[in-house]
Amino acid sequence: MFKTLFDLDSMTSFQDLISHYWPHIIFVVSAVATVVASVHAAMTKKDVRAATGWVAVILFSPLFGAFIYALAGINRIHKARVTQQRTGTIYSEDVIEHVLVHDVVPYSGQQFSGLKTLGDHISDFRLLGCNTIELLSGGDETYPAMLREIEQARHSIALQSYIFDSDRIGKKIAQALIDAKNRGVEVRVLIDSVGSRYSHPPITKMLVKGGVKTALFLRPVIGLKLVYANLRSHRKLLVIDGFHGLTGGMNIRESFLSEIAKEQVTQDTHFKVSGPVAHQLMINFAMDWQFTIQERLSGELWFPKKGVDDFIANGVPLRCVISGPDNTLGSNQKLIMGALSLAQKHVRIQSPYFLPDLSLIAVLATTARRGVLVDIVIPGANNLKLVDAAMTAQLDQLIETGCRIWRSTGNFNHSKLMTVDGVWSFVGSSNLDPRSLRLNFELDLEVYDQALAAQLGQRIDTVIASSERVTLRALKQLPFWIRLRNKVVWLASPYL
Repeated sequence: MFKTLFDLDSMTSFQDLISHYWPHIIFVVSAVATVVASVHAAMTKKDVRAATGWVAVILFSPLFGAFIYALAGINRIHKARVTQQRTGTIYSEDVIEHVLVHDVVPYSGQQFSGLKTLGDHISDFRLLGCNTIELLSGGDETYPAMLREIEQARHSIALQSYIFDSDRIGKKIAQALIDAKNRGVEVRVLIDSVGSRYSHPPITKMLVKGGVKTALFLRPVIGLKLVYANLRSHRKLLVIDGFHGLTGGMNIRESFLSEIAKEQVTQDTHFKVSGPVAHQLMINFAMDWQFTIQERLSGELWFPKKGVDDFIANGVPLRCVISGPDNTLGSNQKLIMGALSLAQKHVRIQSPYFLPDLSLIAVLATTARRGVLVDIVIPGANNLKLVDAAMTAQLDQLIETGCRIWRSTGNFNHSKLMTVDGVWSFVGSSNLDPRSLRLNFELDLEVYDQALAAQLGQRIDTVIASSERVTLRALKQLPFWIRLRNKVVWLASPYL
């Protein structure tokens, strides 16, 4: 009885203490949280603008600012867990020498020899020859190609996508994967956790019910659903039997099919590859898969050995370039900036979300001022209105330096393409915005091939022919409230 009375008395005293001193307690907690968060931001952020911005948010929003920083400002992706080092090679040393590209001059000219060296330092992957690459236009060409590859698979299928909708084309591809699993093919599907929520019910239910091993990349922990919301896997790839693959910028959704979307079809570009570069695609998938569910994919099933006779003589030199908020941070941007610094004639860029940071703007501006023709194509009608507003807010910084900005007409184009001097190309999942360059896990291809560069150049030029050029005069004539709105949205561009 005395113990009960003592407990009640202690509880009452504690409640009285809280009710009497709660302002002081909140002040102390807020001060400690502010100091800890500010010190963490200053010590861990490598970009002084990011560090200054976060410290300002933390200081001017006591407690609340520290809470926001804890959710969105801390990189919880440990480098050791997602390091992209090779777990082994599938080629014997003599075959490795056969497919390695040591000199790109025969493919691109003397000016790009330094870019190859830069890529060797930036990427975990080496430049490999003996590949084929085929451009696929939109969902009308990409999805049938995916279905054919899945249906022809004999041993293994690895599919990774940011968005995999549970719509008509999504269900058709999912059923093809289930059928492949039922005929004895090993199948793995990895979908981004945020991207999986674009359709309801999610496609994962159909895949899991069909027996396909499926996982969500960065699946949020219960109670901490916002922790990883700002970090996403934007990679898209399909690897068949370890030697054939598709990759590029396309998600899996019916809006890319003209048969379904009709006149509202979304445009995009994807690529089909065969050869040694597929091994690099498979390594990327295997590392992401192991990071996600701790299952290691290895052996002949996923990495089949190939001999010299299996390769394409005089094939295309390709390299995978992976980037993300880990030890590959900024790999895509560094390679792009390196290519721009070497450009001599013409740079063509097509991007649906074009929000380069100051360093990339500076390189683009310097490239144009050197006399290089720089054409940048962005959508006339963007599917993300806030992103379009932010994009518009900074176009003047490029136009005044000589870059030509074009707003395309017609349907929204989701393609991410870049060519330099008609010989070097950079294609894949990366947009030229803060999310792709700093936050997302991305996958791109570096290509030394005049034929592909010419094909991409013609594709971009065709869009330019029907586009409207953006001028400084037109930007200045926008109503003040629109220009102000655009600038306000631009301030939040890293989180769009």
